[in-house]
Amino acid sequence: MLTPSKRAKLNDALKKYSKKYLHGKMTELDESGTRLMINAFLSEVLGYAPIEEIKTEYMIKGTYADYVVQLKGTRHFLVEVKALSLNLSEAHLRQAINYGANEGIEWALLTNGRQFQFYKILFEKPISERLIFEVDFTAEDFNMKEAHEELIFFHRDAVLKNSLANLWSRYTALDPVGIAGLLFSPHVVTFLKKELKAKHDTKFEDDEIIEALTEVICNEIPFEKLKIPKLKPAKKKVKVSADNAPTDKGTTDTSSEPNL
Repeated sequence: MLTPSKRAKLNDALKKYSKKYLHGKMTELDESGTRLMINAFLSEVLGYAPIEEIKTEYMIKGTYADYVVQLKGTRHFLVEVKALSLNLSEAHLRQAINYGANEGIEWALLTNGRQFQFYKILFEKPISERLIFEVDFTAEDFNMKEAHEELIFFHRDAVLKNSLANLWSRYTALDPVGIAGLLFSPHVVTFLKKELKAKHDTKFEDDEIIEALTEVICNEIPFEKLKIPKLKPAKKKVKVSADNAPTDKGTTDTSSEPNL
């Protein structure tokens, strides 16, 4: 989504933001002061142009959202800001979601300058939302690399390349309900029948497999009782030089092996 140079720039901007605002003595900053932090975050970290692309005090049905981020006439997400000293709450979330629902904006960012919660608004009956990811710069387990990989979806250049639609597609692809439905697909049932036949030397019918899958999905199983096989690490490709010899020392020549 971003070029290597822009990825590096984003990473540097995240570090500067964290160092400037979150590792000092600012703990009691009010909401207006926190907005100055978010101005910097939206422009310096995510790359949006002030005024032109970052719309402040955006009117929605007689009230105002703190920010709406707009590119080429399209409103991509709104931002609701709370004071740095406050913890984000359900009431704050409801406010942000209501703004988006009333204006038809599908994405909402709720933040206090240290916590950044990114939501997808679902225009169902009733309106609902999904927390897609959260970045908390002050959390004990905060990981800058993970934050970078998540926030990249909201970077200006990525949004122009349809990153938010891709993010939602990735999220829904791994949704537990969707994964559970795939378990009942014919090829999965066939695979399980073959595996069980090989392991137990007993033939099972489709309805027996489906019934067992239903038990797995609907009933809680203690995690410690599961025997989860370890995935084998992917084999690294060996670079071959012009004379067809591997360039890495100590690797085996595979040129004579048959193609599988």
